[in-house]
Amino acid sequence: MISVRVLAFSCAFALAACNEAPSPSTPVEADDVLTPTDSSRDIGEYTVHVNAIATDELTPEVASTYGIARSQNRAMLNVNVLHRAPAGGITPARATVTASATNLTGQLRNLTIREHAEGGAIYYIGETVITNAETLIFTIQVTPENTNQTHTVRYMKQFFVD
Repeated sequence: MISVRVLAFSCAFALAACNEAPSPSTPVEADDVLTPTDSSRDIGEYTVHVNAIATDELTPEVASTYGIARSQNRAMLNVNVLHRAPAGGITPARATVTASATNLTGQLRNLTIREHAEGGAIYYIGETVITNAETLIFTIQVTPENTNQTHTVRYMKQFFVD
């Protein structure tokens, strides 16, 4: 009888933990989220490229140049916005970029995004803490310069800490 109660309680607890509904303003559907193997999204005349890595993968020189703390418990989000001209050329584009990350238990982390321009390239970089085997879904808001339309790009990545 006790094992039946324990099993019932365990099932009820597990179901309650999974019962949190996603926010209606930011639904996450599997085909709506970019993955490391498909990490770009076309938005009108622009293409947004997204990548995230653990910061301990950066060389000390690169981390120092960009003011990034190298750690196996930190991740860096890198966003790049490119403008596709109607005539066929591609150029880096400035944009207003904001980002947050949510893990699979619903914990939200806002990232502070910094713009870095170097040699004709423009990067938007943010950092957050990570734990072993944690999967983060990054929600990135991009408003290309000289436009008033904001686009949302979602990117999912699982991190492994040694």
